[in-house]
Amino acid sequence: MPADQRDRSIKALRPFVPAKDFALSKKFYTELGFRAEELGKGLAEMHLGPHSFLLQDYYVKDWAGNFVMHALVDDLPGWWARIESLDLPTRYGVERPRAPKLEPWGLVVAYVFDPSGVLWHFASPREPPDRAATT
Repeated sequence: MPADQRDRSIKALRPFVPAKDFALSKKFYTELGFRAEELGKGLAEMHLGPHSFLLQDYYVKDWAGNFVMHALVDDLPGWWARIESLDLPTRYGVERPRAPKLEPWGLVVAYVFDPSGVLWHFASPREPPDRAATT
């Protein structure tokens, strides 16, 4: 198969995200804004617009603790306001989310931990200098 045809043949790339407590993780992601689509026992596709991942009822502590998801977003302040409003540490027993900050690689990143220890980066490009000066 030629490379251009192969590239067009892929419809989605969906990571399998571990869940220590499947029901709790589904609730967590639903409250963040994802829509759960049950695919079978212990497997749900978590949708957010055209993007999704597969949440699975499978957990290995070392794997979950080293698993990172990265979401590049247009409105990081809006996402951060939503994340803060959910009071995730109290309601889910997760690590406190970390406020957005400019990282050395040029993105502004907020850090969120799910109930299984999976780390999420909600990130956006830093504002161009001309726009930042007017805000």
